[in-house]
Amino acid sequence: MSNSEDKPPNNYVESPATDIPTPAVETGTGFGVAPITRRWRREDMLNRGSLALRGLALLFSLLAFIIMASNKHGDWKNYDKYEEYRYLLAIAMLSTLYTAGQALRHVHELSTGKQMLEKRTSAMVDFFGDQIVAYLLVSSSSSAVPLTNRMREGADNIFTDSSAAAISMGFLAFISLALSALISGYKLSTQSIWTYTVFQVNLVHQQLRGATLIARPCSRFMISTTQTLSSGV
Repeated sequence: MSNSEDKPPNNYVESPATDIPTPAVETGTGFGVAPITRRWRREDMLNRGSLALRGLALLFSLLAFIIMASNKHGDWKNYDKYEEYRYLLAIAMLSTLYTAGQALRHVHELSTGKQMLEKRTSAMVDFFGDQIVAYLLVSSSSSAVPLTNRMREGADNIFTDSSAAAISMGFLAFISLALSALISGYKLSTQSIWTYTVFQVNLVHQQLRGATLIARPCSRFMISTTQTLSSGV
């Protein structure tokens, strides 16, 4: 028999080479590119949504102001003879000025990419401003509803119809600003979490830096001690 027949069969089968996935390298701060990109896209979407809602609030507030200011038809059919309607007119004018200023600021920031205010300050102004003006809108509109209903029981005319239209515009402006306040609250909460996270990362970085500064003299001392002992031996 030949030598090749005496050898035992080679049962070892070489496994095919497989590519071992390389784990993603994380940055020292723990933040990747993808989360930051998603955060930027989410902020841009929220800013555009907030701008759209404030634009609607501006439109409804302006309509409420114009309708009520022109609601003069002589005798008892003049808005300025009723405190509720004067209150609604004043709040509609305030809401128009506020939403116009906010809309212009957001348009400037979106077009230029520059923040007129610090992010946290801007989020606080948006949140509290939207809430206050929304509350004033629903308060003024609600106070004018009972008066309009009593007038409509006696006579339904152009004066009461105009008053009802102004009240409806006030309620629509309130809904727009209330939704904008929800977005502003979410932005404020995420801004607070992000600020706290960055603070913690900076704190850990400072601690690691301090530990490194302390470790360097210790390592030098250990090296010099070792060299001294080695030379003595």
